[in-house]
Amino acid sequence: MTELAANTLTVVRDGAILVDGASFRLRAGEFVALLGPNGAGKTTLLRAALGLAPPTRGTATLGGEDTQTLTPRVRARRASYLPQRRPLAWPSPVRDVVALGRFSHGAALGRLGDADQRAVASALESCDLAALADRSADTLSGGELARVHFARAFAAEAPLLIADEPVAALDPRHQHRIMELVRSFVDTGGGALIVLHDVSLAARFADRLLWMLDGRIVADGTPAETLTAERLADVYGVRAGIDGLNVQVEGAL
Repeated sequence: MTELAANTLTVVRDGAILVDGASFRLRAGEFVALLGPNGAGKTTLLRAALGLAPPTRGTATLGGEDTQTLTPRVRARRASYLPQRRPLAWPSPVRDVVALGRFSHGAALGRLGDADQRAVASALESCDLAALADRSADTLSGGELARVHFARAFAAEAPLLIADEPVAALDPRHQHRIMELVRSFVDTGGGALIVLHDVSLAARFADRLLWMLDGRIVADGTPAETLTAERLADVYGVRAGIDGLNVQVEGAL
């Protein structure tokens, strides 16, 4: 079973500590939301854990191997990564954009094998994009394009999915649609680590919440265990009321 494990990762850049001794594990069958204010170190932690940026101290493994030693192809076959900044659109058919997810399996556009074609078709279907497969990606709405990015990730058939703020700038309907796609991926055996800013959305869909502040993971547990008014005050500096898993921000501290 593929697992992403970070062990006391520390990242220092230009004398500033961006990540400070962070440890976590992501396994198949888990939906983990990574929460924290801007500048908490969330993106840096993801990149260091995946081996996309060198840590100053600590280690991370993916499938039991140090992520700093993995080739891009091996890494992509074990974990699909959607960074925070993604191209808005390519002037290419949706089907071809989704097929980019098969590159880690040695495929190339125009030379998709049977397994590649099945994976692309399945990803299009799971993201409700089959009817848009021949549309140019640069004609899509923001919500449709977000689903294309996820379909590309799913086409790779990697056991883990890592996404950095995938629902930013989407309206509530499309936010929920994306989260439902991730939840379905996890429920069918995948593992997902998603950076979110909407705490209520994270609590509704995720199994575990990782809370970051000033480069450190300050809490790791289920929504019921970790979502408290005190935590929101400490991490985000806000007064908030909590009704079940719904958060109502009342003001800044």
